[in-house]
Amino acid sequence: MDCLFCQIVSKKVDSDIIYEDDEIIAFSDINPKTPIHKLIVPRKHIATINDLSADDTLLVGNMIQTARQLAGELNIADAGYRLVLNTNHDGGQIVYHIHLHLLGGRDLTWPPG
Repeated sequence: MDCLFCQIVSKKVDSDIIYEDDEIIAFSDINPKTPIHKLIVPRKHIATINDLSADDTLLVGNMIQTARQLAGELNIADAGYRLVLNTNHDGGQIVYHIHLHLLGGRDLTWPPG
C-alpha cells in the first residue's frame, strides 16, 4: 500500500513509536508544530473522517482516550493541549489515513490559522 501511515503501522517505515496496542499506534510527527506533537493513528486504514462508519465509533473514542493518556505521560495534561483531526485538502489533511494530532508544550493561540 502507498499509504505512509499503513507502512508505519506495518513497520515497513521506521518511526518514533511511543504507544501501540491492537487498534492504535502513536508516534512523533516528523514535522512538529509544537514542542510536543504526536500522531495517534488507527491500524485500520480509513482515508478521511468522512469515511468513518458507525462501526468506527469506539475506535475514534479509543484514539481520544489514548491521546488523553499520552498527554498525562508527556506532562502536558495539566497545562493543556490540543487535539486536531484534519479532513481533506481544505482542512489541512496531508496523509489520507485518519490521524489525531496531540499538540502541546507551549501556549496555543486561537484561532489556529
